[in-house]
Amino acid sequence: MTTRAVVAGCGHYLPEKVVENAEFEATLDTTDEWIRARSGIERRHFAAEGQTTSNMAARAARAALADAGWEATDLDALIVATSTADLTFPSAATMVQAEIGMTKGFAFDVQAVCAGFVYALANANALIASGQARKVLVIGAETFSRIMDWSDRSTCVLFGDGAGALLLEAQEGAGTSDDRGILGTDLNSDGRHRDILYVDGGVSTQSTGHLRMKGREVFRHAVEKLAETAEATLEKAGVTADDIDWVVPHQANIRIIQGTAKKLGLGMDRVVVTVQDHGNTSAASIPLALSVGRENGQIKQGDLIVTEAIGGGLAWGAVLLRW
Repeated sequence: MTTRAVVAGCGHYLPEKVVENAEFEATLDTTDEWIRARSGIERRHFAAEGQTTSNMAARAARAALADAGWEATDLDALIVATSTADLTFPSAATMVQAEIGMTKGFAFDVQAVCAGFVYALANANALIASGQARKVLVIGAETFSRIMDWSDRSTCVLFGDGAGALLLEAQEGAGTSDDRGILGTDLNSDGRHRDILYVDGGVSTQSTGHLRMKGREVFRHAVEKLAETAEATLEKAGVTADDIDWVVPHQANIRIIQGTAKKLGLGMDRVVVTVQDHGNTSAASIPLALSVGRENGQIKQGDLIVTEAIGGGLAWGAVLLRW
């Protein structure tokens, strides 16, 4: 028998403020058509004034707990993937822990930018497989609207805010690819490419900074590395792309999503796409897409799903799971 980290519930939260592409036309040399053609994005959500990453994360957490029928006191561990925590410290995770009433166990943040949720899932899987935790809440949450340069049309139109959450529970499986739960993970990073996607500020530089990106370079690395990490994860689990029911990718850009699917030999009818409605929500994008995909009736119990993401660092990786 093999201990698996099995999905027990999911949920998400999106801020009330919806920003359509056309709203940028008043302040930027851009159009709705230009944004759609280059990114596939039509709209995104922005956090309200005073609304924080931990607040959105807690809302997604409550939705996931309600979906599973769990109480916060059932949890052993809580992981928040974010690059936009409320404060330098304490972690956003401990803030969520307090807000939802989780009174035991431990909580911590993972920072791997857009790959953060994949890294967090891999960590949660390791905690469960090693016996350190049996019930783990994994959240991706971001307020990227707070680090945008609103004069840079190449970046500020791409990002949005939101949060998604997944509950994982230890269950015994047969040790085969037919088991429910996380079946394989693959994590990578290469700091030599840090200058193609980064924020030009931080605590030790005493500034918040703004997101900076070399779009063409990011695109080139993304398609190649996302396909490679997905294939590596499938190989570890002993399955092929033909076995996959759904790809749930990081929702950065429709062209990256399409390019990766093509490299994997999969049609877009097997890809969950939410980028048109959410924009790039960094670490929140995969859990948001999982929750929306399940809500829309796309993802069903027993489906074999591969998730993959790449972000600043560069950091990238993939997780294979059976829902």
